[in-house]
Amino acid sequence: MGNRFVFLGPPGAGKGTQAALVSEQLGIPAIATGGIFRQAISEGSRMGRQIAQFVNSGILVPDKLTNAIVVDRLEEKDCRKGFILDGYPRSSAQAKALDTVLQKSRRPLDRVLYFQVEPVVVVERMSKRRICAQCGQTYNLTSQPPKQEGRCDRCGGALIMRSDDKPEAIRKRLDVYEETTSPLLDYYRDKDLLTVVNASLSVSEVSKQVQAACAGQHARA
Repeated sequence: MGNRFVFLGPPGAGKGTQAALVSEQLGIPAIATGGIFRQAISEGSRMGRQIAQFVNSGILVPDKLTNAIVVDRLEEKDCRKGFILDGYPRSSAQAKALDTVLQKSRRPLDRVLYFQVEPVVVVERMSKRRICAQCGQTYNLTSQPPKQEGRCDRCGGALIMRSDDKPEAIRKRLDVYEETTSPLLDYYRDKDLLTVVNASLSVSEVSKQVQAACAGQHARA
């Protein structure tokens, strides 16, 4: 069993928290497209400038560009022992493109974890989420609070609640996510790579499921 994983799940499912835990345990990077995008934009690279145009216009970054920047990231040295892709791919088309690249380098995915969570749990979690307006660091007022109320531990920036973290916006995002992700789950299920994690439980209980799945002790989904 290798260490190449994809963590999927709706906003608020806790996959980022679990990705960080597994990253630390296994010594492999947790990679989220949002983080890659921000880094590319800040570096002012050619792809970064292209991404900025879409992000600043409120338009989804096209698959071709997203795939290219993810592939570039996976070629960096810290990914040699493995990686966790957090929230990518987002569609069957992206999944197929990723598979093609990984097969060429003889580094196929080992497991895909889907963090399944009840909508009421997501609403409760995300209503407590705060984002640093300056550096984008994420906090949860209950499970991951900042050391100083209202201020980012990393840069001291002000913590804000995003408009799409409000209950009515969250429910709409969940509906959209479920509709668009269903074919992706079927794709990985057909490849016998999918494990469904009950992400409505506590962080520690979810972590036990994740560790078992990453160690190969998974139940087929």
